[in-house]
Amino acid sequence: MSRNLSERVIELLKETGKVSEADIQRALAQYSKEEGGKLRDVFVKMGLISERELLSLVSVELKIPFLNLNKIKINPELSRLVPEKLARKHQIVPISEIGNALTIAMSDPFNVFAIDDIAICTRRKVEAVISIEKDITDSLQRLYGDTGESMNAIAEAASGGSGSVEVVKGDEEGGGSQTSEAPVVKIVDLILKEALRRRASDIHIEPFEKAVRVRYRIDGGLEEALTIPKKNQNAVLTRLKIMSKLDITENRVPQDGRFKVKLAAKEVDFRVSILPVYFGSKVVMRVLDKGALSFGLENLGFFPDTLKAFQEAVAKPFGMILITGPTGSGKSTTLYSILSQLNTPERNVITIEDPIEYQVRGITQIQARAEIGLDFASGLRAILRQSPDVVMVGEIRDGETADIAIKASLTGQLVLSTLHTNDAAGAMTRLMDMGVEPFLIASSVVLVGAQRLCRKVCPNCKEKIEVPKEVFERLNVNIDRLAPDPAKRNFLKGKGCEKCNQTGYFGRMSVLEALTVDDAMRDMIVRKASAAEIREHAAKNGMTSLRDDALRKCAQGLTTLDEVLRITSEDE
Repeated sequence: MSRNLSERVIELLKETGKVSEADIQRALAQYSKEEGGKLRDVFVKMGLISERELLSLVSVELKIPFLNLNKIKINPELSRLVPEKLARKHQIVPISEIGNALTIAMSDPFNVFAIDDIAICTRRKVEAVISIEKDITDSLQRLYGDTGESMNAIAEAASGGSGSVEVVKGDEEGGGSQTSEAPVVKIVDLILKEALRRRASDIHIEPFEKAVRVRYRIDGGLEEALTIPKKNQNAVLTRLKIMSKLDITENRVPQDGRFKVKLAAKEVDFRVSILPVYFGSKVVMRVLDKGALSFGLENLGFFPDTLKAFQEAVAKPFGMILITGPTGSGKSTTLYSILSQLNTPERNVITIEDPIEYQVRGITQIQARAEIGLDFASGLRAILRQSPDVVMVGEIRDGETADIAIKASLTGQLVLSTLHTNDAAGAMTRLMDMGVEPFLIASSVVLVGAQRLCRKVCPNCKEKIEVPKEVFERLNVNIDRLAPDPAKRNFLKGKGCEKCNQTGYFGRMSVLEALTVDDAMRDMIVRKASAAEIREHAAKNGMTSLRDDALRKCAQGLTTLDEVLRITSEDE
């Protein structure tokens, strides 16, 4: 705000009595302490007057119309008449053009330099209206955000905040031409820092016709973060390829890579997948925080009975442990937690994965590469000649891999792997469908865990709620069996706050059923019993189903009933 307008605002406030003399003096004292800024903002921050009320006052006095930018639609063609650089510099928005007259919205009508610059640039007679500064900023983003030259503005934002991103030495090659001061480097740093600050598990960079959208997957759901100007799309892509050691000249085929960064003394791995799409290349980065692996099974959200079943299975010298569930259900985290427990100097632990998600010290890890013949089956054969004690196979996808893995578990190795089935009992019939002999399954599998991830109630905005018993009756749920003591039931929900981004949820935990294979179940497998029969037998012998496990967590106030119904079905 110019000095002239500041002085006129003070005069108007005194004349109209909107603000007392004492409050004006307090505001002036506060303004003198601040470096830069605007006097108007001081009055607004102190709650003495709203910005809309203040500008309306100025509008009446100066006989300049006050315009609510949120209620009008601006012609996109005006962005060609007024360059974005000039509009952002002076914080003005072109509103309309009639003949040789151009109307602009601005928050400081005394800024004659801005009006003169626009007039000279456009060769138009300029008329001004007054608008709220935030509305002007939002309108500039709508008008220029998809096509503009705002890379430096984003880069300036990236240079703020705490901590800097440092690519770990050896993970960035060929990047000598880029400096940490380059705008594209700052923007990529901003994307990574924000992802870590907001606890994102994935970063999606998606090109469209006129812009590049950045989204984060937080607690299982995607949230839009920022928009990158289209003209900077290739620069951001090249930067990420350099960090990931990928060919920057190849844009026709998918590419996969990884890099590691250090932020505030913490190292985080990023797994990168680049896919050519219609408007460029889509980049998805999986955020791999190895700190999560040191938690151990007891901190993954398992109840004591489920944890005991897992601990007993892990303690066995040989056999097969399977984790089932859809993509993104936390299977890999559970397997790595088991591996970290088994990773001792006296054990030879070898894995074959596609891709390797976490690099773990002390474990021999093999990247499967089907294009050269190193698939799970051939890799597993080679591993068994290395005298392993513990073997992890990333996923059992075919009968050959299943057969070799099961036979390995019968010859002295503890084998860990994953399957894509909906529940634990379905793993047995899935292996049979792959062609594995039932007697081999019965002899080798010691435990199958079916897993999902559910969101946890935000601890910052949680509140207690009452869930009528009729609700559970409609859902065919016996809540008295799952939580016998009504006094200990603690149904909660999150109201939504800044910490959880108004979702009511913060973080995720495992929901899991553990099916232990006993002698009776082995007989059922040999005679090819159905998954329903196996599930019924396991339930009678103490197995907690996925839905019951989730409902128990709900009754303890860890999650909500809505979340239970979202991640489980009635027959799970």
